[in-house]
Amino acid sequence: MAGPAPAGTGPVPPDRVLLTSAQRTSTTVLLAGAAAGRGLDTAVLSTGVPGTVERLAGRPVHWYGGPLAAARIAGPLGLALLEPADDWLARLPEEFTRRRIELTTLAEAWTLRHPAFVKPPADKSVPPAVYPDGSRLPRTGERIGPDTPVLVSEPVTFAAEYRLFVRDGEVLTGSRYARFGRLDPASVTAGALAFARRLLAAVGDTLPSAVALDVGPIADPYDPAEHWAVVEANLPWFAHSYAADPQRVLDVVLRAAGPAVELAPADRRFVRTAG
Repeated sequence: MAGPAPAGTGPVPPDRVLLTSAQRTSTTVLLAGAAAGRGLDTAVLSTGVPGTVERLAGRPVHWYGGPLAAARIAGPLGLALLEPADDWLARLPEEFTRRRIELTTLAEAWTLRHPAFVKPPADKSVPPAVYPDGSRLPRTGERIGPDTPVLVSEPVTFAAEYRLFVRDGEVLTGSRYARFGRLDPASVTAGALAFARRLLAAVGDTLPSAVALDVGPIADPYDPAEHWAVVEANLPWFAHSYAADPQRVLDVVLRAAGPAVELAPADRRFVRTAG
């Protein structure tokens, strides 16, 4: 069995590869540059260049890109893709969510008769939004159906939202990405880090060893105090880095989406299943 997955910013074995999707985002560019700087080969999964997966088969590959492409390549490349449990957010104590959250199905959400924020646990198959009622939710499509799991939560307004990249229960880097729902990247704050440490100390073993956590203070016009809450837990291998340190983001991505033979036993229950 191969040794543990690489960590830190030092050199890595020369046969290791970071494979990214063809979608050229700022995060893709930053991670590819960080990977090349520490000795990883980089490759792009492009439909216009056939044979990429075949050429990489047998090498230790890490992935950064979307879940649909990941589902196609995970088997042939022997990837283990980590993700939080679908009901993780719904099971959190309310001291960390500050709102009511339920994991249900799209069919059940169709019956809602009041406004609610609805989103899938991990992907964007249903557009995340506050819906006036269940009749406004999509019905069917290529990637959704009545049994599609969705999180339904009480609508709240976050004054700011921060993305924190976590490995082994430690925040390695982070960034603010929004203020009052509008994109506004900036440095992470002491308040975000303090809340994340308290959260991870309480529920860290319910998460995979590599995860992206979104947190922020909820805006309440009737309460001027700063009340922090979890926004959601994300897939690091499909999360924008914003103003976070790309080298440290890469550390989390390498752990979250890499060779199955290097998977730690504690992470086996968090491996994304095909489909």
